[in-house]
Amino acid sequence: MGVEGKVCIITGGGSGIGRGTALMMAEQGAKIVAVGRTASKVEAVRDEIKSSGGEALAFDLDVADHDAVRGMVEQALDAFGRVDVLINNAGHSSRHRRILTTPPDEIRSVIDSNLVGSIYCTQAVLPSMLEAKDGLILNVASLAGVNTSYLGGMIYSAAKAGVIHFTKFLNFELTNTGVRASVLIPGEVDTPIMEKRPVPPTADDRTTMIGIYECAEALTMIAGLPKRSSISELIIRPTMMRNATEVADFP
Repeated sequence: MGVEGKVCIITGGGSGIGRGTALMMAEQGAKIVAVGRTASKVEAVRDEIKSSGGEALAFDLDVADHDAVRGMVEQALDAFGRVDVLINNAGHSSRHRRILTTPPDEIRSVIDSNLVGSIYCTQAVLPSMLEAKDGLILNVASLAGVNTSYLGGMIYSAAKAGVIHFTKFLNFELTNTGVRASVLIPGEVDTPIMEKRPVPPTADDRTTMIGIYECAEALTMIAGLPKRSSISELIIRPTMMRNATEVADFP
């Protein structure tokens, strides 16, 4: 079936997995709503799509801002008439990886960006999807939410575990409504955010990580399934897994 003609909201759409997915879906004929905190980044994605003949909107907002999220979805519905796919991809990690060193502001911001934002965006799109009896909530989690490691750290791991279980709850509550939920669970992905880690991976380490393209391809495939089919959970692991115990000095 594919994503041609589908209206797709992608949070964290200005860089990394979100940007790669927005461009890939647009190339295949999807209408993109790119959402992110940095206006210049989401606007660049929008402009690139439009310059190639596609349709796109850009919104700079914090997904943990309930009212801003509601307003964004209302404008997307006004522009395109519906939302077929919501990709909850926004999120960031903490500079600290341990329970006693992680400060309150990092705890709050990581939970807000990864979990609270996913819930707010889902609440905003669900009424129109339920009315249409069709739609997909596609959440991006992480192996950090499955496996305990300093690579993910305490609060990021907890937030991504919450995203995974949020997806399971959605499928429980939305059974037989026509709206389904999926979660992509990748291992380490080679994105620009790696440079902000407290212990940045080496160039050699990054060559073994999952690429942005693979994640974009997986998200596009899931989004393109016909209504009758759903992938509730998809895990992508690097073939060569790093061992966190080999990485010293995590704060």
